[in-house]
Amino acid sequence: MSTIKTVLTLDIEGVSLFRQGKVRNVYDLGDKLLFVVTDRISAFDVIMPNGIPRKGEVLNNISAFWFDYTKDIIDNHMLSIDIDEIIELDGRLAPYREELVGRSMLVRKAEPVLVECIVRGYISGSGWKDYQATGKISGIELPKDLKLSEKLEAPIFTPSTKADEGHDINISQQEMIDEVGQETFDILKEKSIAIYEKARDYADTKGIIIADTKFEFGIVNGKITLMDEALTPDSSRFWPKDDYKAGRSQKSFDKQFVRDYLETLDWDKTPPAPELPEEITQKTSEKYIQAYETLTGRKL
Repeated sequence: MSTIKTVLTLDIEGVSLFRQGKVRNVYDLGDKLLFVVTDRISAFDVIMPNGIPRKGEVLNNISAFWFDYTKDIIDNHMLSIDIDEIIELDGRLAPYREELVGRSMLVRKAEPVLVECIVRGYISGSGWKDYQATGKISGIELPKDLKLSEKLEAPIFTPSTKADEGHDINISQQEMIDEVGQETFDILKEKSIAIYEKARDYADTKGIIIADTKFEFGIVNGKITLMDEALTPDSSRFWPKDDYKAGRSQKSFDKQFVRDYLETLDWDKTPPAPELPEEITQKTSEKYIQAYETLTGRKL
């Protein structure tokens, strides 16, 4: 797998870069956008100098799978992931077919709702830290004596700010209502929990626990629409069900190998980040691919 080329940067001649995130490049195609998922990986909010082979393909294809699976709950922005269809729409992309194939999604343009919609079915990550400090997450009172990684009685909706750089900050539901209005809040909360529950129940049949996830929404033709990515190892915590045990951290299908490796270094978690050894990028790549193939039953 080490012979597979990783895509870290992409400059498409004649096509303007609409925005660049930590992982995605978004290109403006007039009335549509092209999302290209690179193999970049960040840890502790710092982008690593080398990427993870096939990570972009995994994220793109797993999002497409979930967009299709949850379209009965809410519309999403996906139009196509077929590279031939995409190139037929805009011939300027043709010279870049090799870099774009497998990692590209043509989408509707949406006006983003500037809040991250997080659903937690288990207590972990920043939610666990909040709970330890206050007994609450985003102002939601939780039972006393919960353990790390414990399943919650019912999923909870814990929004956060949407930060282009640095950490998102958890906010209360009331703060979100103040930001987006009661009607939009009610729709986003209901749809976020419904999507999570449908995906959680499906993943359970494949031996994967979806502990939590975050969604982004936008407005397309006046309608609230799911956008960006959906239920990927970058936006969710996937745990192997057969190894799950409350009271401790869990193994995961994501960049944990990268984080664990970086914790062993004398690095202050500010740029520039250190080069990742091939063994770490390989293991991480295998975890991402395993998550996709286990969930979808398809070979990447």
